[in-house]
Amino acid sequence: MVLHAQGRYQGAMTHPHAPGAHLLMDLYDGRGFDDPAVIEAALRAAARAAGATVLSAGFHHFGTGAGVTGVLMLAESHISIHTWPERGFAAVDIFMCGEAQPDRAAQAIETALRPAHVELTRVLRGHSNHALQPSR
Repeated sequence: MVLHAQGRYQGAMTHPHAPGAHLLMDLYDGRGFDDPAVIEAALRAAARAAGATVLSAGFHHFGTGAGVTGVLMLAESHISIHTWPERGFAAVDIFMCGEAQPDRAAQAIETALRPAHVELTRVLRGHSNHALQPSR
C-alpha cells in the first residue's frame, strides 16, 4: 500500500516568487536499501526524470547489510538519501528550483526502490512575506 500525505504526485507547488520546492519522502520496506549501486542509480534516475543537472555526487556505504548515505548536488539544488535497511526505512530529500520537476524525481525514486509504503511531505520554500522582501 502506498500512501502520500498530500495526494499522489499532484504536480509541483508553485508560487510566483518562491525559490524552490522541497519534497521529503519516507520510504518503508523498499529494495536495495543496503546497496550503494541501487541507491546511486535511483538518485541519478530521479535527477534525469526531473530535468535536473548533476554537478557532483557522493555516496557512502556503512558496510555489509548496513545503510547508505548519498547526495547529488544539482545546479537546481540537491537530492539526498539516508537508508536504514535494518529498519526497512529510507529518508529522501528532494529540493529543486527553476524548471526542475521535483515530483518527477519522487516518482522515479519510488519506481526504482519499490517501497511498500511512502509518506510524502511538500514544503514550498521562501514564499513568506518576509522572504519576498528585498534584502538590505
